[in-house]
Amino acid sequence: MKIRHAYRSVSTVFAFALAIAIALVLASSSQAATSVGLGAGDSFAVLAGAGVTNTEPSVVNGDLGTSPTPAVTGFGGAPNGTVNGSIHQADTLAGQAKGDLVTAYNDAAGQGPANNLATELGGQALTPGVYDSEAGTFGITGTLTLNAQGNPDAVFIFQMASTLITASSSQVSLINGAQPCNVFWQVGSSATLGTSSVFAGNILALESISLDSGVTVNGRLLARTGAVTLINDTITRADCAGDGGDDGGGGGGDGDGGGDDGDAGGGGSDGGEAGGGSVDGSRNDLRQGPRRGNRNRRAARPRALILGVPGAGRRPRSRSRRARCVDAGFRANFRIRSRGRLRRVKVFVAGRQIRQTRRKRFSVWVKVGGLRAGRNIIRVVAVDRNGRRDVAIRSFRRCARAAPTPKFTG
Repeated sequence: MKIRHAYRSVSTVFAFALAIAIALVLASSSQAATSVGLGAGDSFAVLAGAGVTNTEPSVVNGDLGTSPTPAVTGFGGAPNGTVNGSIHQADTLAGQAKGDLVTAYNDAAGQGPANNLATELGGQALTPGVYDSEAGTFGITGTLTLNAQGNPDAVFIFQMASTLITASSSQVSLINGAQPCNVFWQVGSSATLGTSSVFAGNILALESISLDSGVTVNGRLLARTGAVTLINDTITRADCAGDGGDDGGGGGGDGDGGGDDGDAGGGGSDGGEAGGGSVDGSRNDLRQGPRRGNRNRRAARPRALILGVPGAGRRPRSRSRRARCVDAGFRANFRIRSRGRLRRVKVFVAGRQIRQTRRKRFSVWVKVGGLRAGRNIIRVVAVDRNGRRDVAIRSFRRCARAAPTPKFTG
């Protein structure tokens, strides 16, 4: 009897310990953050919906764009601001980037469940994950430290129902491999960065973004509906080390041995239209310098292509007729032109990684069941053995699902 009682006690303790371990694993995995794909917005350091205004000699290292409002003021070189990139004033690329920003914003807002924190982030040291605020706002006074714990792909997402406000001379410090390209601030209204503050990460604001004088940002300022205002500030678009920041979230094993893959998980979709059509290879950062340069030098750089996407590249014949949409899975074909071997190739659908391989030719079956109606983005990122990369982007439309017809009986 004593032996049986002891056996039951040990079994009970073991079962209890196992339940706690499983709960901890599930809790940690549910709160893990995955990278937010920016699509065509990746090349922008500053992007606004209602114009960009600058005073004094601000510096923007990356593209600057605004859509639908085309207003851009206060740039053109000293004593005004300087843009070390391209300016897009309500053009097709700016519209596409704004549409992709809607997708990215919804993706960041939908991740979790989040770890709930006090409003004040200053003085805290945080590890990767998703965080929200008790009061729906975040503020930074002093230094916020983000610790990647040795993982350069670690992602931090901060969700705010309302504002983000940083104090003068505040700082976001990244340690142990943390990268600004993997830090996302989803702001429900507007963001304000205080004088001489040092900020890291990508701000995805529903409304406006305002910087006081002397602010340094290593990341992106992306405002959906409002304006971006600068005063003698420096904004540098954040690239991830090794691949320029285009390798978004998710695990995904090496698909070298397989043929097809593909489960386009339930990522967010584009909530708005951005000019229709598609962009193929809109980001080609490897091809630097004039196109009429050395032919052999150009050939040594990889070139990513996406083929076979339904409706890609097609425009509606009239405003009342939309481009072709899909309501079932389809096969997308990928081709990487490279003279050398590839380090990795990653495929993303709606910001979610669905395939990783080293092949130069492969196909992926894209499931659309988990995607929302509207425009979605397929993106492929190819990196060669020398670390040079190319990015190609195509879009497709998921058909709107009709409401079920009611059935009457009796």
